[in-house]
Amino acid sequence: MSLTILAQITAAPGKEDFVRAELEKLIDITRAEAGCIQYDLHMDNDQPGFFVFYETWENRELWQTHMGAPHLAAYMTATNGAVIRFVLNEMSKTG
Repeated sequence: MSLTILAQITAAPGKEDFVRAELEKLIDITRAEAGCIQYDLHMDNDQPGFFVFYETWENRELWQTHMGAPHLAAYMTATNGAVIRFVLNEMSKTG
C-alpha cells in the first residue's frame, strides 16, 4: 500500500523567497529517488510563505530512506532558522 505525505512548511517573515528556492532544489532529485511516485510543491496563494509538499511513496520504508537522504539534510542545514513551522502528516488512502 502506498503512503501519502503532507509536509507543511512555513517560512519566517522575510525568508519566503529563500525557503521557496531551497524547497524547489529538492524536487527533481527527490522525484528520481526509488519509490517516489509523486512529489509536488504547492504555495498558498494568499500566504506566500506557506508551502505544502504533496508526496506519494510506494511504501513507508522508501520514504524513510528519502528522509535520510543527503539532499534533505542539506536543505535542513540551509533553512535552519528560516522555517518557523513544519508539520508532517503520514496518510493512507481510504475508500
